[in-house]
Amino acid sequence: MFNRRDFLRGFAGSSAGAFLLGKESAMFAAYPPPQIASPQRGSGGNGKRPEIKVGGKRVKTVDAHCHVRVREAADLLKGTPLEKAAAAEPGGPEVSLLGPNRLAQMDQEGIDVQAVSISPFWYSATDRDLTARFIDFQNRKLAAMCTANPDRFVAFATVALQFPDLAAQQLEEGMKKYGLRGASIGGSVNGEELSNAKYDPFWAKAEELQALVFMHPQADSANITGITKRAQGNGVLANVIGNPLETTFFLTHLIMEGTLDKFPHLKIMAAHGGGYLPSYVDRLDHGCITFPEQCSVKLKKKPSEYMRQIYVDSLVFSPEALRHLVAVCGAGQIGIGTDYPFPWTTTPVDHILQTPGLTNNDKEAILGGNMCKLLNIPA
Repeated sequence: MFNRRDFLRGFAGSSAGAFLLGKESAMFAAYPPPQIASPQRGSGGNGKRPEIKVGGKRVKTVDAHCHVRVREAADLLKGTPLEKAAAAEPGGPEVSLLGPNRLAQMDQEGIDVQAVSISPFWYSATDRDLTARFIDFQNRKLAAMCTANPDRFVAFATVALQFPDLAAQQLEEGMKKYGLRGASIGGSVNGEELSNAKYDPFWAKAEELQALVFMHPQADSANITGITKRAQGNGVLANVIGNPLETTFFLTHLIMEGTLDKFPHLKIMAAHGGGYLPSYVDRLDHGCITFPEQCSVKLKKKPSEYMRQIYVDSLVFSPEALRHLVAVCGAGQIGIGTDYPFPWTTTPVDHILQTPGLTNNDKEAILGGNMCKLLNIPA
């Protein structure tokens, strides 16, 4: 059985031509995948991607946090207030649909399937008809990408949450007409929390369809969370603090404002391990005990208990952080997250395989079992 080093060496030679789409990605050339040998990782043989095994059993791996961008959609926005926002979206050619080296990178990382999403930048649009056409165009492009590569990609629908009733329609159409598997959303809309009752039509439709709703912070999360000034300086603080902080606010409001009681069967997944909330959720339990006069919404259970019905990704960087995430949320609530094409990690599978204390069942669930069930992917 080949280890990871053997596979990558062979892949770079005879197998690479089968997958490379265009020139080598400059982004990933700067961040080559670490050569980590794993006794549970083998070559698929005959130019195939590596097989990931747990306890000798082949498992399918699913990355639920990875980005795409429909560049042609920007043409629909020329001359509109959104033109500048569309042009400012981050990412090079690697983030455009099936960009250069995407399949090759998935193979190197041991990812069988990506559940792709587009980070929303269109919530400020006020023209309902234009927004509807724009969203439909994006969703059709996502569906085409998945149809062309049915064993490698599924997608989350994009929705216009600034029009909650329209977003509900777009979610249903995306799933029933285009075969998309849920929706991707930001953590707030133009300063409004999504726990506001005006967004109930969208949550009701998501619950009805049993759709997985993937929440990812927006590009200007530092501004959205109010930390722009304090996030200046060295260290990319607007991102490393702002992104998980937006996720933390989003989840906390859904819990504390009673949205998860109103829609108890919602399936919500939060990027970046759920932000900061899993690390200090017990303080929520004690807030209303300590200051009961500031808690007007009576919840059906302790705030920390809602973590067991929220899904999160595994992008938490260390074995101890993943172990703690499992302790708080449960292994059945976690899926792989890579944030592709941004090189936060190039060893997402090894991160799970090598975390001490996880059972084989835990590893199977996190690597892909949970997401296969939620996203209707054949195991």
